[in-house]
Amino acid sequence: MSAQRPMLVGLTGGIASGKSAVAKLFLDLGVPVIDTDELAREVVAPGTPGLEIVRRAFGDGVLANDGSLDRARLRHMVFANPARRAHLEKILHPLILRRLQAASADAGGPYQIHVVPLLVESGLERTVDRVLVVDCSEHRQISRLMGRDGETEESARRILAAQSGRQARLSAADDVILNEGQVADLAPLVARLDAFYRGLAESGEFSSPGLRLP
Repeated sequence: MSAQRPMLVGLTGGIASGKSAVAKLFLDLGVPVIDTDELAREVVAPGTPGLEIVRRAFGDGVLANDGSLDRARLRHMVFANPARRAHLEKILHPLILRRLQAASADAGGPYQIHVVPLLVESGLERTVDRVLVVDCSEHRQISRLMGRDGETEESARRILAAQSGRQARLSAADDVILNEGQVADLAPLVARLDAFYRGLAESGEFSSPGLRLP
């Protein structure tokens, strides 16, 4: 691949694995970071065609009192129903992908981080040059979901079951950060990856053997 364009790194991992913390550390190092969760909010903002399509598909009950999308209510609705989840993804993924491509074209940099929580599930790993997985045990994910989001253990397990398994993500990974500890532990790992990615981007050898950290 030519080094005349940025190398694209898809950052993914299970829910509560630490993707956001890793993304922020890359951003602090001056790396362009594009978060598809933010793009997903943009494509269903009040007044957008995306929001109207979702409302027609799932009913007025997915709207908050101010007319915006009640994301928590929609999330619980689709996680409990695989067919509804698939229908929502069919609506949103093309909208998000177009927004992602436009943002990437504007972002520049030797390499970019594209934060895509469902990178493996959606098949979007084909749109990036490398896949970086933030990994942790299921026990750690459940603990973080219960402490961070107030989920019960039952609802946390249901959320995890709706995502691809840990092994599926790791099988798709070029690079892995193991995040079983504290946020402070991540900074030196991200710094190592940043140096590694800058070197790959400069050489144009995007498919080089990966890193497993720590």
